[in-house]
Amino acid sequence: MIVGFYRERSGLLMKFKLLSNKIFWNSIGSLLICIGSMSSLDAAEDRLDAAPENSFSIVVIPDTQAYKSRKSVDQNGEEISQVTNPIFEAHTDWIAKNLKSQNIVFVSHVGDIVDKNRQDQWSVARSCMDRIHGLVPYGISVGNHDMTSKGDSSLFQDNFPAARYQDEEWYGGTFTPAGNNPKVSGNNANSYQLYEASGRKFLHLHLECNAPDDVLAWADNVFEDHSDRIAIVTTHMGLGPRDKPKSNQEFIDAPKGRMRWLKIHGKRGNTPEQMWEKCFSQHKNLFMICCGDQSRTQSRHEVAVGVHGNSVHQLLSDYSTGWLRMYRFLPDQNEVQVITFDPRSEELCAKSRYVDGRDNHQFRFPLPK
Repeated sequence: MIVGFYRERSGLLMKFKLLSNKIFWNSIGSLLICIGSMSSLDAAEDRLDAAPENSFSIVVIPDTQAYKSRKSVDQNGEEISQVTNPIFEAHTDWIAKNLKSQNIVFVSHVGDIVDKNRQDQWSVARSCMDRIHGLVPYGISVGNHDMTSKGDSSLFQDNFPAARYQDEEWYGGTFTPAGNNPKVSGNNANSYQLYEASGRKFLHLHLECNAPDDVLAWADNVFEDHSDRIAIVTTHMGLGPRDKPKSNQEFIDAPKGRMRWLKIHGKRGNTPEQMWEKCFSQHKNLFMICCGDQSRTQSRHEVAVGVHGNSVHQLLSDYSTGWLRMYRFLPDQNEVQVITFDPRSEELCAKSRYVDGRDNHQFRFPLPK
């Protein structure tokens, strides 16, 4: 682990960096003694560890809105715009390289796949997801940045249509809206996946931001058809400021919980609170709800109780700076280990800009028996 501290010498304030519990000399011959291990931030806990025997993991990709655009000139002298997303690339590169070592059985994206709903960013997003396509089951929630305010997600559907997954045995299906307007809510904008690990069967639903009633009715049927499976939902909006902020500061300081406001679909849309009351709370096999959307809340964990008495873990991760979230299932210990780390270095997150305290980024909760 790298530890920084300050030392005064000859009227100058100097910062030194130390590795682990070693002793170093600086360039002018002064002895530097490393501060001892620092509780939960010691060297042994500073990096992602190996997957324990009999464990398996689900990786959840937070909002990937960090696109970069720069102008360049092609071979004909024409100015072109090049769009990249190094954070997204690092996420899916790490997943592809560590599928076996971390026993990753599923990958979920919480939405806001793009920042601007235009094809140049969608092309980059598709390229990033292509790195894991065919290697591991995955699903994507459609965020508010991924469609119009009225719910038209046609660019998402062009790049991640149901046809892309129709030959995958783990792909359960997609919601098909009534009428002749599949651009709203159709063609994989709402989908479900089925997979197994360590003898446990999972249902994973991916619902668009502020899913309307017809989508929730479809989700109810999917829950009921697969009531023998442990159910997980990924939907874009979930936890954050309970009421719609009236200022930028309120995104940070306002009371937080399940949100009672929405961004998409107008009067047809459902807030996270309404999605819970109408649908999620009604199903006894629901275990987890994953969400993103709130980059000024970043990480949050709350436990709700469904009408059948089942505990439902609501989990927000939206870091926007590169941290990736992995849920490591430990059946032998009947718990889930939550690990937040930088895939480029495998450094564990001890704090973020808005959320201090290691336990808000690295924690555990019980696994249903």
